[in-house]
Amino acid sequence: MTYDDGWRPKLVALDIDGTLLKWIEGVGTTYEQISPPVYAAVHRALDAGVHVVLASGRSPHGMTNVADLLDLHGDGEQLWVVASNGAVVFRYPPIEVVHEVTFDAAPAVRAVLQEHPSALVAVEERGVGYRVNRPFPTGELSGEFTMADVADLVAVPVSRVIIRDPDATADDFVALGERLGLQGTDYIVGWTAWLDLAPVGVSKASGLEYVARELGIDASDVLAIGDGRNDIEMLQWAGRGVAMGQSIDVVKESADAVTASVYDEGAARELDRYWPPA
Repeated sequence: MTYDDGWRPKLVALDIDGTLLKWIEGVGTTYEQISPPVYAAVHRALDAGVHVVLASGRSPHGMTNVADLLDLHGDGEQLWVVASNGAVVFRYPPIEVVHEVTFDAAPAVRAVLQEHPSALVAVEERGVGYRVNRPFPTGELSGEFTMADVADLVAVPVSRVIIRDPDATADDFVALGERLGLQGTDYIVGWTAWLDLAPVGVSKASGLEYVARELGIDASDVLAIGDGRNDIEMLQWAGRGVAMGQSIDVVKESADAVTASVYDEGAARELDRYWPPA
């Protein structure tokens, strides 16, 4: 979809890290700051009556602060938010989970740990933080942490599992996922050796499809902007999917267009096409 034909989105889906927030180079986390151009562009969309939906791999607990920084709920209406790469959809404020998909992650976790026995494992504890087998690098997870054995972490169905190996690379995990197949689960590799395990068929696209259906909006009327492998399904599903300029090639190739990088306010530049500054 192109904006030249007069098309305007009715719903804007925005990734957070690397799209709204800038990466801190070499640290694996982002500045928790919204730039003035992005803030202004988002609010011009809101003023036009557009639904703005945050869609992230973050847990619900790690997304509400970004919604607050953007003042997305300034009119008092609860937001729609897609968390945990689509496994959780909630309204905010306050956090009210309206849709959640869980799965048995134990077989996939066992398969990964056979090849990366020293990897870190985390399971979301909704509204609190994470249960982990060992501490993660500082800044990579938000909320409170509870220590537990891996077997206990995946003893019951979960919505999302994170496996992190600081001694491996993203390419190592891409090859691992292709080699193992990881039956019964979907997986996404992050910028580093970070593996997100999710229920089969669950992605940001499936979470957004739930939201769009509730709002009576067709996918063809959605603009989605993202930068990571976990945004690919979302970019392909939306009427117009836009990759950030710093995205890797496989993400750019899945999009309808590529905007500037997060460091050059790419999200704001794309939104300005439809709702330009006065």
